[in-house]
Amino acid sequence: MSDKSNSGSKNRPQVIIVTGLSGAGKTTALNALADMGIEVVDNVPLSLFSTFLKVEDSEVNVDQHPIALGIDSGIRGFHAGDVATTVEKLRHRHNNSVTLLFMDCNDESLIKRFSGTRRLHPLAVDRPIEDGISDEREMMAKLKETADFIFETSDITPHNLKSNLADLFDKNLDDHLTIICTSFGFSRGVPRNADLVLDVRFLRNPHYDKKLRPLSGKDSKVAAYISRDVNFKTFFKKLSDLVLMLLPLYLKEGKSYLTIAFGCTGGRHRSVFIAEELGRLLENSAYGIRVVHRDLTDW
Repeated sequence: MSDKSNSGSKNRPQVIIVTGLSGAGKTTALNALADMGIEVVDNVPLSLFSTFLKVEDSEVNVDQHPIALGIDSGIRGFHAGDVATTVEKLRHRHNNSVTLLFMDCNDESLIKRFSGTRRLHPLAVDRPIEDGISDEREMMAKLKETADFIFETSDITPHNLKSNLADLFDKNLDDHLTIICTSFGFSRGVPRNADLVLDVRFLRNPHYDKKLRPLSGKDSKVAAYISRDVNFKTFFKKLSDLVLMLLPLYLKEGKSYLTIAFGCTGGRHRSVFIAEELGRLLENSAYGIRVVHRDLTDW
């Protein structure tokens, strides 16, 4: 997830608009917001959008119950430019109490999702799915540029998406920076939502030890093996110093989410161990910490 907001405040906004590519997770996002007690209205016709929010006649009442609106390219009269203009109008009138979420996803994952569910893409009813995805991506480009937060859902599960949204919009959360330490295997590609990527393939590889190969970086024997690498202590000390220096700067800048990704060949040993170690280092800090292993569950 990328954060395009300039505000450091994580107070729950009064209006959350959820849009994005078909199949990228809009419904999952709206369900997660509903679970937080936010009123949700999906598929709002563009002709009723301004009327529904009373843009012309009133200000958003800061005491009112927050609401989330779902809008996608399949609604009647949809035009991304008109939606973007309305969002900017709302932001200006209501002192930035409006937040736009854009759900994004790579083409390969979208094709798999539509093929797996046998759903028709709304812009490719009688054409290949690829054509519909391409057309919609071009159509939604303006809204993506306007978004406060872009959620790239290609490599995350619905559960992780819900957790990400809870970190952003749960009413009980104060101003904070949430840090995700994630491991991955270069053989399966770099996570698209990573802010910082570090290649740890220079560390000694447990894969070549037959006894350690079936284990993971979360096991003590693997951890001890990697820790004995002559470069480990120096590397981790410099990594820790760098991260601890950067975190308050990111927080001051208003960033609400920071994903630090560690990659090794298969995403099972070295990257998992380093992500776990950094997570432990930061777990008693003032920041929200989550450790995620993208490729470990696939083994």
